[in-house]
Amino acid sequence: MTDNDNPKLNGVFHSYMTPSGYTQRAEATRTVCDLNVPPAAGSIIGQCEYYYRPLHCAYLDTVEKVSVSSVSTAAAYTAVKVFARTFNPWTDIEATERLLNRREQLIPPHCTDSDWSRHSNFMMRHIGCGHKPPSYYVAYGYYYCSNYGAKLRPRLSRAGQEWLDNARWYLQKYMEEGLQQNVRRDTIELSSETSGHGGCKMDVQRLQLELDEDTFKQFALKTHPLAYLDGGLAKLPLDDLFRIMGGPNLQEWADPATYKQAWDSGKVVGQRWAGQARDAWSATKDDLDDPVSRAVSRLMESK
Repeated sequence: MTDNDNPKLNGVFHSYMTPSGYTQRAEATRTVCDLNVPPAAGSIIGQCEYYYRPLHCAYLDTVEKVSVSSVSTAAAYTAVKVFARTFNPWTDIEATERLLNRREQLIPPHCTDSDWSRHSNFMMRHIGCGHKPPSYYVAYGYYYCSNYGAKLRPRLSRAGQEWLDNARWYLQKYMEEGLQQNVRRDTIELSSETSGHGGCKMDVQRLQLELDEDTFKQFALKTHPLAYLDGGLAKLPLDDLFRIMGGPNLQEWADPATYKQAWDSGKVVGQRWAGQARDAWSATKDDLDDPVSRAVSRLMESK
């Protein structure tokens, strides 16, 4: 059995019998690979820190560099995404020691520790086993939430600001539901509480969702149409739609996989927002009974 075959395995330690006068310490290998994902506390759902807490100097340095540069918001977001995919949080000794000293507090279900996040919880469950936290937690999760969301909020109407809060809450709610379903079974199946908003389904081997970068991103993107709809996207005024749909999150809709996911859910919000939005809309305009389709229709027809 390998470490990863047993989600309850806490580590491997080798001990040796030595003479009483032998003073050299025996080498020990300490690893942790706990695949069980404990549920988050309800109080953290809807907060940017649900995804990640900026404890690492490498993250802070990257954000500072893109913040003071003259690049566009989309370019800055892309730079952070690239950083997140290669980011090794264990190289920051200070942050690592801080988290390890609080490991026992960061692992239990419904943890309310001030250093808890999905990212730090993953780190404390995967020590020395080679697994890395999904980059989604750092880039689309925390960076997008704390930077783009903060910049967008003052430009939105009160209804738009409520949507921003609601969508974030639903994004994390559906992420939690998916993670907890994967603890129990090989299929993730989510559905909206609102009639007409659809749902999503994905087959993922039990206890493996967080371990594969692309699989986790695919899962997360499947939840986005649900969260945006349940947050009230289709009811927003046009001014808010213009501002919301101008953000870097719409780069994700240019991904053919994302478009297919939106289509499968019956939530057509555009195929290629850069240069192809009108063509895509003309091909799908019959779907006017769909809430997101109505929202996009209002946006496109106002141009």
